Formats: sequence, C-alpha cells, structure tokens
Amino acid sequence: MKMDFPVAKTVNARSSVRTYENRDLSANEKDQINAYINKLSNPFSADVTFRLLEKASSSDREKLGTYGVIKGAGNYIAASAADKELALEALGYSFEKLVLYATSLGLGTCWLGGTFNRSGFAAAMNLKEGDLFPCISPIGYPAGKKRTMESLMRWVSKADQRKEWSELFFKQNFSQPLTKDDAGEFAFPLEMVRLAPSAVNKQPWRIVQDKDTYHFYLARSLKSENDKVDIQRVDMGIATCHFHMAALERELSGKFQKLAKPEIPTPEQVQYIISWLPGK
Repeated sequence: MKMDFPVAKTVNARSSVRTYENRDLSANEKDQINAYINKLSNPFSADVTFRLLEKASSSDREKLGTYGVIKGAGNYIAASAADKELALEALGYSFEKLVLYATSLGLGTCWLGGTFNRSGFAAAMNLKEGDLFPCISPIGYPAGKKRTMESLMRWVSKADQRKEWSELFFKQNFSQPLTKDDAGEFAFPLEMVRLAPSAVNKQPWRIVQDKDTYHFYLARSLKSENDKVDIQRVDMGIATCHFHMAALERELSGKFQKLAKPEIPTPEQVQYIISWLPGK
C-alpha cells in the first residue's frame, strides 16, 4: 500500500528535538500539517481532536510554557480525546502518525507528557469537561546544535537504546521469546514497534504471537499521576501505530480488535490491551 511517507526511513529519522531555530513554521508547512490533521483517523473508534498552536498568537505567551525543556519553538501540536475505552491508545496512535509525518517534512518534534504548563495549553485547546489531555509536542526547525541540558536528558533516558526482541516479543506465552524467523513477514512490523518512542524510554509494550494473531500487552513501569493521565497507554497507541503502518506498507491484511482477555498467563503488572487479527 502506498503510504504518505516511507515507514522505516521515517521511523529511523525521528528523534526527540528540544532545541529549535527561533522562527515559526512557514504558511505552507502550517497548511500541510493542518491538512494532515484533518485526515487523521485511528482503528479504535475514538475521536481525537488536534490543534496546531502558535505561541506568538496566544493571549498569554508564557502560558504555553515547557519549564525550559524546549527552547526556540514557536509552534506546538496538542491533542485531546473524550474519556472512553481505548481513547488514550487512539490518541497515541494518531499523534505518532502526525509526528512521523512532520518528520518526513524535515521538522522536529518531541513528545512531552509532563514538562509543560498543562493548564495553559488546556486553555488554548478549549477542552470540554472530562476530556483527556495527556501530551503535547513542539514542532519546528531543529537547531544545529543541542544544548547541554538536551544532551544530558538523552543520556539519562538512554534515548537511543532499545530492548532486544527477546524482551519484547513472545510466542504463545511469556516464557518463550519470538524469533524473527517465527515472525516471518511480521518481523518488519514488530521491528518498527521495537524502534518506537515511549515515555522515559520504558518501552512498555509486550506482544505475544498466538498462531496468526498478535496480542498487545502493557508492562507497567511508571506510576500515572491519576487514572486520566496514563501516559503508558499513550505509548501503547504509539506501538500500534508503528505496527499498523508497517503492516499496511507491506500489504499484510488484518485489523485491531479488543478480545475477551486471551487465555495466556501474564506476569505481574502486565495488562492486556488489544489484538491484531489476520484477514480483510
């Protein structure tokens, strides 16, 4: 299937950018981003609202703040969703698709789930009561040189490191690692999942192959501030985005569906999220 951008190339090109050139996006780039936002969809039947925010046009520029984590960015993308089943996963899926599209345009982004003025951005989003608003991202032109703080943050989070296949992907149960040979043509979608970004680089996704079905699980490693800011569920949406785009690019037919909990014994703190079923 023809995609909007080459999946592997774009996934590998994306990295978290915290230092930007001090200029706004061009009018053409804003139009491209907004046009892409308007056609975003997700496979979880959950509505996600996006806005491209401009710091310069904000009634109070300081309210769109990131406590010094981001420097130079004049534009941000933000997303919210009504509180319903799989809403955070849907938001993560669509947000990551937008992040990758921005990457394909040569723009920088950085997932932010905590280090931003939530009330200021929430006001700019015109949130409805009960809406989920877990994260934002700056979007702009990467500066040529990283700040010392940015390099330190990447080092602390081991941003460029990823877990091995044997830690993430399993066959029939959680005691038998899945090999690339076992995965066959799905080795590519799984590798794209392995390379996905996540909060504090925790990589919380675990996937169990059960015949032709792939069950997605969340291995919790972070405490959420409250039930409505569960950033690791957003991470699961990112993982499903990478898997789905890679499968579509390779024309591997199937769909996501939440099943009754699969009869697979799970380790402590591991939660079933959704499954990928083969077929049209």
